[in-house]
Amino acid sequence: MSTEPKKAVSISLGSSARDKRVELELLGQPVAIERLGTDGDTRHASALFTALDGRVDALGVGGIDLWVELEGKRYPLYAAHKLISGVVQTPVVDGTGLKNTLERQVVKSLVSQLGDEFATGRVLLTAAVDRYGMTQAFFDAGYEVVCADLMFALGIPIPVRSLESLKRLGRLALPLVGRFPISFIYPTGEDQEKIVPRFQRWYEWAGVIAGDCHYIKRHMPDNLHGKVIVTNTTTAEDMQAFRERGVRHVLTTTPRMDGRSFGTNMLEAALTAAAGKQRPLTRDELSSILDQINIHPSVHTL
Repeated sequence: MSTEPKKAVSISLGSSARDKRVELELLGQPVAIERLGTDGDTRHASALFTALDGRVDALGVGGIDLWVELEGKRYPLYAAHKLISGVVQTPVVDGTGLKNTLERQVVKSLVSQLGDEFATGRVLLTAAVDRYGMTQAFFDAGYEVVCADLMFALGIPIPVRSLESLKRLGRLALPLVGRFPISFIYPTGEDQEKIVPRFQRWYEWAGVIAGDCHYIKRHMPDNLHGKVIVTNTTTAEDMQAFRERGVRHVLTTTPRMDGRSFGTNMLEAALTAAAGKQRPLTRDELSSILDQINIHPSVHTL
């Protein structure tokens, strides 16, 4: 085993206050993982991607996806692709591979760790198209689902309640949304830390609130008593904010390391670096590795 750690870096459009560096062992290989936030500065993010090309073993794109995958078709987000236009050597991932493998396990994990009461129920998905694997898992389990994509992305207070309606919405909207500027698609920098309560009716309606942590926090009310949050990138401050609102459990789809959980892009970059194939891993390869190293969603009781 090499003693020199592999290096995986996630460059995020999010706040630099959430930066973290951790060293761990994956596949018998030491891997140093680091998150670098750019506070919404796309030029800075692009410069970092270019500067680190060929100097690290894998790069992750944080704060935005490169693609949104729906029904086996990938829709590009062109503004995100501009960020990595200077990368020609190092494999770049955005976490989509894990969203379509690890996040499909969420209902199974809720049941195995919290009991049969979570075999079905009501779930609010803040951006269902972006987390299609997780969304399918809830629909397949028979949950009553509200997809809040129109609410959280566009401010339109219309719930989407069926998978077929979500698919139609995605087919119509994604070719257009893919050409929007980053700031319109996703909160970046300081905007990630702002909480403006909206759509309280649906927060109250749901027993489980699932999606990106920034989206969940963006409009959450002061009272979330007894709720279960299903998300990924959580800091100690995020967990405290949920605790103060009475959240009962938080399921993180990625493992917590040194007091926080990293985004799917960071974990996928770490696995890509450890595998040493010098390319993004296929979905089958990711599934095999996740089983091999026993990484699954985990529940944290507050």
